[in-house]
Amino acid sequence: QVHLVESGGGLVQAGGSLRLSCTTSGRTLNRVGMGWFRQAPGKEREFVASSKWIGSNVYSTRYADSVKGRFAVSRDNAKNTVFLDMNSLQPEDTAVYYCASSSSRQLEGSNDVDSWGQGTQVTVSS
Repeated sequence: QVHLVESGGGLVQAGGSLRLSCTTSGRTLNRVGMGWFRQAPGKEREFVASSKWIGSNVYSTRYADSVKGRFAVSRDNAKNTVFLDMNSLQPEDTAVYYCASSSSRQLEGSNDVDSWGQGTQVTVSS
């Protein structure tokens, strides 16, 4: 059974930065897609970023337009951990952030997700 645990959320002022971590158990990460989604109050869960396994030790990344250039997804396969570095945070980034894992090499959207973390709250004050 795959288990994902997020950490690193919190309260930050606009313009600040946070790093989210997602540590997994029950699955090695080196050949699967991993990603991040978020859900703001009263809104649908939305895609934020993903990391797709291309082959060997190569991964491609994809971002939602709203976070492109500000957020970066990376992974440390040796530690079975995926990161989301968030910079220039804005109040509209306030949401619960969820780590997601796929059983295949890609994670293009929620349809590819077979395991979710419990979520971590990110609050950005203006």
